[in-house]
Amino acid sequence: MLRALALFGLTAFTLSAAAQTSSGWPPAPGHQAIQLWPGTAPGPQTATASEHDTTTPKDNLIAGKPVVRLGDVSTPTITLYAAPENNSGAAVVVFPGGGYQILAMDLEGTEVCDWLNSIGVNCVLLKYRVPGTGPYPKSAAALQDAQRAMGLVREHAAEWKIDPKRIGVLGFSAGGHLAAALSTHNEQRLYPAVDGADQLSCRPDFAIVIYPGYLALSEKNFEFNPDIPVTASVPPTFLVQAEDDPVHVENAVEYFMQLKKARVPAELHVYAKGGHGYGLRSTELPVTTWPRTAAIWLHTVGVLSGTAD
Repeated sequence: MLRALALFGLTAFTLSAAAQTSSGWPPAPGHQAIQLWPGTAPGPQTATASEHDTTTPKDNLIAGKPVVRLGDVSTPTITLYAAPENNSGAAVVVFPGGGYQILAMDLEGTEVCDWLNSIGVNCVLLKYRVPGTGPYPKSAAALQDAQRAMGLVREHAAEWKIDPKRIGVLGFSAGGHLAAALSTHNEQRLYPAVDGADQLSCRPDFAIVIYPGYLALSEKNFEFNPDIPVTASVPPTFLVQAEDDPVHVENAVEYFMQLKKARVPAELHVYAKGGHGYGLRSTELPVTTWPRTAAIWLHTVGVLSGTAD
């Protein structure tokens, strides 16, 4: 594994350091942010207050650190974290989790962008609308934001020094579901076209799905969610989940089995312990080494060598 990491100048230390030195949220000056919609976002307004961090002193720490739990997001944005060195040309649109109620903006957002930058990948952090904006089709709002974000990234690809054929998604928990939903709902926009960005493809070229939810139905003995229609057109996918995840490991396992049936290139990593909501923060549990394995996978599927589907 260490030999493979050396292919792109990585070590276990640099991956861990990226998660520990994040610029946090709101982003530091110098990161370009774009409002997703030129006017009011489509659909009903679900926010009942101004956008704010909902974290309280009673909320759990993750790896000894607090988490920014952003709530009442009514104005979605994308924020560019350009790879400062060794830009591979690849880009990832990151979807934080939070049960479609809040967004874990540092744990599953800015810290992820720092890691991606460390391996030469540009990051675009999506701040999508919450609360009550998913899962699709219960609400289309978050998926609308994800579709719009992908089109905007492709529209700005030349300006941002991004290869429009190597733009993927990475999501955690509800954001993992959102990554799967976008992977399977990208042939038609769920909203009227706004501008030229909506004429461009919103299909991800690859997907990284970490401890997803809503993909297996607990009320139906964990059968796969039919609202995620897997076909051969779904992009190559990397999945991680722990067996003791209270959201249930079947979410990743059942999605993997559907990908296998459709002959979609997919890689599944299941760990005995790890729970839920660890992001990239390092602990003694092996599950938190997943970024190293994901970096190798990105190279294997051609994302870091310029040959992704």
